[in-house]
Amino acid sequence: MSEPTVIRVATASPYDVVVGRGVLDRLRGLLPAGVQRVAIVCPESLEDLLDPLAEHLEGLDAMVLQVPDGEEAKNWEVAAACWEALGEEGFTRSDAVITLGGGATTDLGGFVAATWLRGVAVVHVPTSLLAMVDAAVGGKTGINSPAGKNLIGSFHEPVGVLCDLALLDTLPRAELVAGLGEVIKCGFIADPRILELVEETDPAALTPDSPVLRELVERSIAVKADVVAADLKETGGAAGHPGREALNYGHTLAHAIEKATDYSIRHGEAVAIGCVFVAELAARTGGLDRDLVERHRAVLARVGLPTTWDGSGVGADFDSLLATMAVDKKARGNQLRFLVLADLARPTVLAGPAEDDLRAAYATISGGAA
Repeated sequence: MSEPTVIRVATASPYDVVVGRGVLDRLRGLLPAGVQRVAIVCPESLEDLLDPLAEHLEGLDAMVLQVPDGEEAKNWEVAAACWEALGEEGFTRSDAVITLGGGATTDLGGFVAATWLRGVAVVHVPTSLLAMVDAAVGGKTGINSPAGKNLIGSFHEPVGVLCDLALLDTLPRAELVAGLGEVIKCGFIADPRILELVEETDPAALTPDSPVLRELVERSIAVKADVVAADLKETGGAAGHPGREALNYGHTLAHAIEKATDYSIRHGEAVAIGCVFVAELAARTGGLDRDLVERHRAVLARVGLPTTWDGSGVGADFDSLLATMAVDKKARGNQLRFLVLADLARPTVLAGPAEDDLRAAYATISGGAA
């Protein structure tokens, strides 16, 4: 078994992301010194992982906060139930939260940790590819509201993240593929070697025990770590770089599609569609090279991700998507903002694009259904 890789997220409160196979024994070392009690936030479907996790928490008092699977966990009622349970157990600031699950679990558990007693320590143990490369790293926490995805939340950095690739062994293939949407996004905004690895590798060979998948995970985490360290709270980067906003590449339309489908579409699938949309938008408004636009379609489709969506199956037209995008977190006042590319690995902000350009870009992914 190879040694784990440790990626340092060098924010004001730095922490380590540990990547490897069979690394659950590193969990105790990520918890703050002196912790006596932990609350494990875990969805019902992953109860079988609690015993293996508990083996590495010997001597600690552990309570389990069972939550629904997926996006159903990310609402006020579930968060409130977690707070009530912590209150009943007398959970204090010297205790810690551990999240065990996918991106929805880390979002919810991080939010509960951020808001209980104005912030307690949290360690994330992501169990999906998407959570490993995106949700568990960076300190964004949140829940959904009827208005949209992740509109209620806070910044709360974990004290550590443990990415045990062995936890992906039982992940459904469709979920693994969906996680590649966020991986490929990182290739377009910052690390083109990610794209080359995907293009060079037989997609069927991208399995949890694949050295290539491990490299993709490590490279994606490194991209996020660098961006977050420079701009934790999304206030803007240096020298015209959009900073943390770059990580939202493809996400404005993606979040609108997720809401329109009542979150039945996987996040990584929606991001893939959103990336093609903003590539088309950049080609129309900023002259992005057409070969790079087509590379979006080719590399995403290569691993089995969608590159088109027309909304007809859920009764969503462009106007309804536009209304949702108007309350996206990246919007400023009544002005929509999109992360686009000026060139490969050169993200920039497009503020206030003309509606005609938005409709034209959407028509390219919807078969003219704008």
